[in-house]
Formats: sequence, structure tokens, C-alpha cells
Amino acid sequence: MTAEGSTVAGVTTDLVVRGMTCAACVNRVEKRLSRIDGVTASVNLATGRARVQHPVDVTAQELLAAVERAGYETELVPPPVPRGAPRATTGPTGPASPDDPDDPDDPAGPTREEARKDRERLLITALLCLPVLVLSMVPALQFRNWQWLCLVLAAPVVVWSAWPFHLRAARGLRHSAATMDTLVSLGVIASFAWSLYALFLGGAGDPGMRMPFSLLPSAGTEVAHVYLEAAVAVPLFVLTGRHLEARARRGTGAALRSLAGLAAKDVTVREDGRERLLPIGELVPGQGFVVRPGERVATDGVVVSGSSALDLSLITGESDPVEVGPGRAVVGGAVNMGGLLLVQATAVGADTRLARITQLVTEAQAGKARAQRLADRVAGVFVPAVLSLAVTVLGFWLGAGADPQAAVTAAVAILVVACPCALGLATPTALMAATGRGARLGILVKGPQSLEALRHVDVIVLDKTGTLTTGHMSVVRVTETAGGIGRDAAVRLAGAVEQGSEHPLGRAVASYAQRASDRGPLPGVAGFLAVPGSGVTGIVEGRRVEVRTPGEGLPASLAQALAEAEAAALTPVLVRVDGFDEALIALGDVLRPGSYRAVDRLRRLGVEPVLATGDRAATARAVARELGITEVHAHCTPEGKAALVRELRGGGRRVAVIGDGVNDAAALAEADLGIAMGSGTDVAIGAADVTLVRGDIEAVADAVRLARRTLATIRLNLVWAFGYNAVTVPLAAVGLLGPMLAAAAMSASSVLVVANSLRLRTWQPAPRRPGSPVGRASR
Repeated sequence: MTAEGSTVAGVTTDLVVRGMTCAACVNRVEKRLSRIDGVTASVNLATGRARVQHPVDVTAQELLAAVERAGYETELVPPPVPRGAPRATTGPTGPASPDDPDDPDDPAGPTREEARKDRERLLITALLCLPVLVLSMVPALQFRNWQWLCLVLAAPVVVWSAWPFHLRAARGLRHSAATMDTLVSLGVIASFAWSLYALFLGGAGDPGMRMPFSLLPSAGTEVAHVYLEAAVAVPLFVLTGRHLEARARRGTGAALRSLAGLAAKDVTVREDGRERLLPIGELVPGQGFVVRPGERVATDGVVVSGSSALDLSLITGESDPVEVGPGRAVVGGAVNMGGLLLVQATAVGADTRLARITQLVTEAQAGKARAQRLADRVAGVFVPAVLSLAVTVLGFWLGAGADPQAAVTAAVAILVVACPCALGLATPTALMAATGRGARLGILVKGPQSLEALRHVDVIVLDKTGTLTTGHMSVVRVTETAGGIGRDAAVRLAGAVEQGSEHPLGRAVASYAQRASDRGPLPGVAGFLAVPGSGVTGIVEGRRVEVRTPGEGLPASLAQALAEAEAAALTPVLVRVDGFDEALIALGDVLRPGSYRAVDRLRRLGVEPVLATGDRAATARAVARELGITEVHAHCTPEGKAALVRELRGGGRRVAVIGDGVNDAAALAEADLGIAMGSGTDVAIGAADVTLVRGDIEAVADAVRLARRTLATIRLNLVWAFGYNAVTVPLAAVGLLGPMLAAAAMSASSVLVVANSLRLRTWQPAPRRPGSPVGRASR
């Protein structure tokens, strides 16, 4: 089954690519796929995945064949969705459970069976290598014919233990390509071949031969030096390094596995007063299900009866339990901490919030930062350059009249030490760890480009309602026009037309009208039209009703009410019926807890906050004063917000926009970086690059700090990866680095890069400072 979805390029397909060991492999697979017309590919070494965009007429089988022609095993995979989602009929779906032996989401992807075989190979190799290394390094232990025992023990290491390297090197040779495995294979074979020469032809086979040990290469001895310790140490150290590296890389994918583990496997449905247990894949929207204390909510839904507190910490990063009751929405994966709940399912499978979060994290980890693309290009020519350098150094030493033993030693050391593996892991492991950590903190980043943009943002445009404020508006006062239809009638008509609105103001008016009505349910609305940034209109009981932002020329009573509302930092809306001004409704909102702290922290990070809202100037200035924001733009239409973003960007600023509504979508898309509140509309979230799942405005500053920490980690990784080769290759070329130390250094470089990236998994946001002001009522 293909993981396909419509994109600008046509179709997106995800592949698992097995057998990649370094950045040169990544470059090779990408080049092979890109030879197909219209195909672009992004291959990730850390996840073992390839994300391919291709025209509709390019089949999945063509993609598989291209990867196999490059010399790697591959298969199609779908995008991950939580365990228990509805299964497709043509192939696997979604990640397996955390205890699945064939979890396709394990980074770099070996299955449990493959991992077990690798561990067995490493263990047997270590047992065979240990006597060889001890005898070679401790001359006092060298007994009569010790070298022949070492040969017997080394032979299976060179052939069987190093067989994966030889096999992949041969595959590359068949495809005229060279990778890290080519270097390792040649290094092992050259060391062993020289040792055979020394034993059979160079005098080292004498029964009483003793061989001194030195960390540096030696030459000019009476008999040829035996390099069996190097022949066994290279595969031992490389296998050990890859084992540690695979374990560490698996840690970077812990976020996806923990998200998969949040999904329920079974659900208790209630129908006709009876309960029965169903697999989660059989649940359909509209069904009612029971959530008992201590159980996870099976899927997204709305509480029908009961009340409780839900723990959302593993989904949104919010530590405080959330109280829910009838009519409140619940999220699949949350833990019921209290009473019994009856919930009606509203979304299942891939449509749930948990599935969307998982998909966002997966897509983020599949991308590449600009630094990684540079590293991959370098790796594409690195291995051929190393092979040429090894041959050149061998020829130079021999041509200069040096001892052949020293020449071979230098060439072998270059082959072994020069590995582009660390280059290939420098960026993807950091991105995986960072995006996984961000997901646990309620910060979803769409990809590496978003992290890079977030790192460089210097101005942030903030929406007000639903972003800086809670968005939970309430009606404070209603002022009617003298001689009009009356207060109750105006409120009832306004509430009726606002039933179709998604804006917090509209929901507040409709809720207030329903509670105040003594005539039963509100009447229906026909011809409903919402004008973003302006208001709504519709036909109610044959009358044209408008609820919109007040303009000029209001009746005296309404003009006075408007002035009072603005002075109190309330938001006024005007109710017009059949073209006449009938009432002014003043609504109030409160700042989100932490809005002041969030703005203050952004300013301390060097990011200038700008308030842009569709509200009147007086209301906007009142909120800005409370938060310490100096630049305010009121009366902003959606087009006006987008124009403001273009103006700021035109002045050389790096602009981010935070919003939650339809009217913010244009500005979110126009900005260098769009940030959506997780409680906002799907349109806003779809247009954004970063989503704050937990709905906490303070998470913006956390996101900026996480991005800066991530890119600093990537830079450190790349400095190490490039610097390691810049130092060790010349040392090997001049004979100051032996093959055994070269193997240890090469393995250590990859492990250090991954370990440095793993530090991001424990990154913590700045602690909240107690006692900071949080603001008062506003809109």
C-alpha cells in the first residue's frame, strides 16, 4: 500500500530503505530516484525512510525498482497513524505497537529479528577478537606459534563478521558506487592480505616470532609486521559503534512510539443500554462509548453524560488536568482521572487529533535542513575522494622509497578512518530528537525549514482574540435603541444569525441569546454569510439581520454605549435589523494566563511583539498596555494583516504570525513562519508551520528556544563531523594513526554525534517565574 496524498508535485510516496549506512548511501538513493522524470526525493539516514514526490503516471513499482538498482532493499509504507486505526485492505497501515517486532517506525529500521542477529554477530566477533587483540598488544603473552592461532581466530572475523560490509561493498561495486562499507571492506581485506603475506612470505610465520606493540605504525623491522589485530579490530569497532548508534537512534524516535502507544486497542461501546467490547478499528463516528476511571479516551468525541478530569499531558504537554462535562469535547488518548464518562465519537482513525499530531511529527522528521543537504552533497564525492587519496598515499610512500609496510599501513588507516557516517547523522538525529521533544511539550513543527525559520524570527505579529485572550467571550451589557424592536428581540435575532458563526464573538452572542430566550430554541437562519473581519448576516424569520463591527453615525444612546465599552476595554458589536441600528452588545474576554509572561519572554529573546487585531483602536490599545506591547494595528481586516506582514518583511524583518481563526489564515501563509493555536480552526492550523497543541501562548517562547537549541546542536554535530575528518585523515596519511585506532575513532565519531543529539530529548522549557502579572479582562 502506498502512502499517497495529493501534493503540488502530484503524489507523495514513502519508502523504507534498508542497508543505508552513511551519507553517501543517502546521496546515491536520492540521485537514483531523481533520474526518473518529475521525481524529487528526500532520504533520511536516521529514519531509514525516503519521501518521494512524483507524477501520477510514475508507479510505485518504478520507485522500488530505482532504489533496488541503487543496491538497497526497499518497500512501501503508509504514513503512520495510531495503532488501532481502521486497517486498509491492501497492505499495512500505521505504526505497530511499541512491542511490535516489526515496527516500521523504528529509526533506521531494523526489525527485532535483525537486531537480534546483529547482537549475536557482535558478541561472537568480540569473543573471537579478544584473544587476537590481547596477544598482539601484550608481547609477554606471545607463546610459540601464537601468530598462527591469531590467524585461525581472525579468519572467521574477516570473512563472517565483516560479511555485511563485503556484501554491501560488492553491491556498490556492481552499481559503480562507493560507500562507507567500501572503505571498511577494503581496510579489512588489505590488513588481512598483508598479514597473510607477512606470515607466509615475510618471515612472520617463524614459530618463535615476537611482535612488539605500538599505538603508532612501525616499519623497518627484520620481519614484516602482522596486522591481524587491525583486521579484527576494524569490524569489531564498527559493529560496536553501529550497535550503540542504532540504540541511540531508536531513542530519537521515542516520541512517535509513545504517541502510537497512547491509542486505545479496544473500546467499550454502549448501545440500547447494553455494553460490549469492540476493537477500536470497528468504532464509527456517532457511536457512544464508555470511559471508566483510569482508562484512556478511545477517540475524539463529545461528552454525553458524566463529569471528570482528564490528563492531557502526554498529548498537549499541559500538566494541569482539564475538567469535562456534558457537551465538552474530549481528545483520544487522554486519561480519565475521575468519574464515569459516556462519550459520543466524532472522529476515528486518521481523522483524530492524535493521528494528526503523529502525522505532523512524522513529516517533520522526514524533512531535511539546508545544512544536511550540504552534508549529503559533500558525502556524495567524499568516498571516491578517500579512495583516490588512499591510492595516492600508497603510491607516494612507495615512490619515496619508504618501507612497503608503512605505505600499506597509511593507506589502510585512511580507508578506515575516513567515514561519512557522522555527516549523515549530524542533522536528522537532532531533528528527530527535537521534534519528538517538541511534540511532548505540545509544540508541533512541520519540518526542518520551520525550525530554521523559527530560529531567525525577530518580529512576531500577534492576533488577540483566541491567541492572547482565551477566546471565551461573554456578554457584559446590551444597550437598545429607544423606540426600536426592544432588547430581548434584538438579542434573540442576533443570537439566531450567530448560530452559524465560528468566531468566539458569535458563539458568545448565540450562547447568551439561548440562555436569555424564554421562547424555546432560537429560530433558524437562511442565507447566512460570514465576512471575515467584519461580521455576519442572514435572514431570520423574514428579517435581514446583521451583527457587525460598529461604524459611524450611531444613534446617541448607542454612541454613548460604544464609548463606555471602549473605555472598559470591551468589544462592541452592532445589531442591525432590516437596515436599522437596534442594539449594541458589549462583550468581554480575558487574557490567557501567561500572556504577559509570553510577551515578556519573547522580548527577552530579541523578538519584537506586534499586536494586529480587527478590533477597534481603543480595545486594542487597552490590551497592548496590559501586555507592554508598543506597536498596535487595529481595524485589521484579513487582507490588512497580510499586508502588514508583507510590509514588515519588505523592511528586512523575519516575521512570524500567531493566530487561530479563518481571518488569520492569509497572514499565517504570508509570514516567514506561521504559528497556530491548537484550539484554533483547521484553516489556521493548515496554513501554519508550527502548532501549539496545548493552547498555551507561553509555548511560543519555548518553541523559539527549542529551535535555537536544535540548530546549535546541528552546528556542533557538523563541526565535529567535518573536523574529525579534517584532523584524522592527514594523521593517517603521514603514518601517525594506525588502522586499529582509526577504526575506534571512526566508530566513536558517529556515536558522539548521536549522543549529542539525544541531549535534546531532555531539554526543558524555562521555568515559569511566580508572581508575574497575567492581565485583566479584555478582548
